[in-house]
Amino acid sequence: MGMMMTRSRAQDANVCGVTAAIAVIDGKWKTVLLWLLESRPHRPGELRRRLPGLTEKVLTQTLREMEADGLVHREVHDVRPLKTVYSLTSFGRELSEVLAPLSDWGHRRLEKLAESSPAAS
Repeated sequence: MGMMMTRSRAQDANVCGVTAAIAVIDGKWKTVLLWLLESRPHRPGELRRRLPGLTEKVLTQTLREMEADGLVHREVHDVRPLKTVYSLTSFGRELSEVLAPLSDWGHRRLEKLAESSPAAS
């Protein structure tokens, strides 16, 4: 339910730009998948091996949403068995680039939190 709410906000023209961007990367796996696909195209099986805990169902759903949002390109090679390869679109690559400084900020925030919390004995 909460997820659909966020996804619909990605299409709302009256929403702020940051909210629209976050709606596209919302969810546990999208940023990780962006970074994996930034290095090179991957087949779904490779992505699952790199991300233990990600089920095939969730991976498929997440990649479909990313494809619908224009971040990911899905290519099916006509060999037996069919071979599917996912890669980033230029739009997805752009998003990955702008996320890097945000990621740095997030890590700095975590360090600050660690410094201010009493050390575990």
